[in-house]
Amino acid sequence: MDVGAGRLAPDVTATQEITRASVGLRSERGPILLSVMLSVGLVAIDATILATAVPSIVDDLGGFAQFPWLFSIYLLAQAVAVPVFGKFSDLAGRKRVMLIGVGLFVLGSILCGFAWSMPALIAFRALQGIGAGSVQPMAMTIIGDLYSVAERAKVQGYVASVWAASSVVGPTLGGVFVDFLNWRWIFFVNVPLGAVAAWMLVRKFVERVERKPHRIDYGGAALLVLGASLIILGLLEGGVLWPWVSVPGVGILATGLALLIAFGYVERRAAEPILPGRVFRSRLLNSTNAAALSIGVILIGLTSYVPLFVQGVLGRSALVAGFALAALTLGWPLAASVAGRIYLRIGFRRTALTGSVVVVAGAVLLALLSAASPVWQVAITCFVIGLGMGLSASPTLIAAQSSVEWEERGVVTGANLFARSMGSAVGIAVFGAIANSSLRAHGGGRLASTTSGIPVAVLDPALHKVFLASAVVAALLVAAILLMPNVSIHGRERSST
Repeated sequence: MDVGAGRLAPDVTATQEITRASVGLRSERGPILLSVMLSVGLVAIDATILATAVPSIVDDLGGFAQFPWLFSIYLLAQAVAVPVFGKFSDLAGRKRVMLIGVGLFVLGSILCGFAWSMPALIAFRALQGIGAGSVQPMAMTIIGDLYSVAERAKVQGYVASVWAASSVVGPTLGGVFVDFLNWRWIFFVNVPLGAVAAWMLVRKFVERVERKPHRIDYGGAALLVLGASLIILGLLEGGVLWPWVSVPGVGILATGLALLIAFGYVERRAAEPILPGRVFRSRLLNSTNAAALSIGVILIGLTSYVPLFVQGVLGRSALVAGFALAALTLGWPLAASVAGRIYLRIGFRRTALTGSVVVVAGAVLLALLSAASPVWQVAITCFVIGLGMGLSASPTLIAAQSSVEWEERGVVTGANLFARSMGSAVGIAVFGAIANSSLRAHGGGRLASTTSGIPVAVLDPALHKVFLASAVVAALLVAAILLMPNVSIHGRERSST
């Protein structure tokens, strides 16, 4: 069989999409999917396991004022790495980039486990974040390569279920390590998981990449990384480490914007740009990326403020708050697993639009929560939003992937996930500003520092405003999906863009 650049191949049955001569005949989809899920599990568990160990880490290493950077630097590094690795995978192949990502993540984990100070731990968390920035887009891209349009939503539901399991396993495992072993084991546990995932990829994933010279856009990559880093840094820390209206508050965002503008000029002249102009000229890609950005905003609002509402307003434990939020990660994979059957019948746009309306309904329920609400109502609200996300996120991503050939699928997937990361950064900034403004107006201090001692009568309206803002963003998600062109299940537009 003739194979082109970077093409890969599972065994193809009559019910599968025979897209192109893209198959290495010895590839086996089941083991590859398992290795992808293990790789995603590394990132998913790490996202939840660290929070349980922060007190022990601070007791051991000190640096209480610096510990928020353990999360910020990881998010920052992950976000800026996503589009770069997405492009490199289109040049060098998925397997190589995925292995690099797993290797960087495991190396960062080992170094984190041996960290001797808080600054060292923060630096090694950045290395972990870079690795995660490869793993996540590669997981979605490999699924896009291996599975047909009809199969992808169900398979992405499997991957989403990894996040659901990790939301329970991560905190539990972290608590066990902290209580019975040492906080350093929350990082060392990644080593065997990463080794198994890498071994299965090496053994089972056969990818034939055509060797040809490439003109890598190093200048564009540098400008994108620096510009996006400054924008995300300014959004994450503005109003926390420095006032919004201050030299660093304005200067960092302005410099980041200037670098991104320069990036746009460089990309116009690059032979093989990191983000081709097609990504910005396509109505389909623009609308799906706008939807991803909205999803990122809503997700950060839920994961950051729903546990705070359950603990600070309803007066329940952190464990109960975690289980209430876990309903989101249960609804998402359930909806994603059936989304494939739905969009095969009614199309990507209608499926995603249905999901976005469900998200709006859930966001309205969220805004109606009060101090008298039972915890089960919070859980049901999160579950409804999760259902909507599963019906929105999967079809929009799959529509974007299906609109391009193999050579651009990594870029398109990376751009979509980058938009979601940017949405999270914007959401942190906007929701934090809304909550802190309300707290200051009621004399309740700052949400960014602590919530202990803030009366329920002050905290409840602050969080209510955040939930109202989430409902507004949910409406913007509907608008973004309404802008999607009508496309076939192969991602080809049926109407003019």
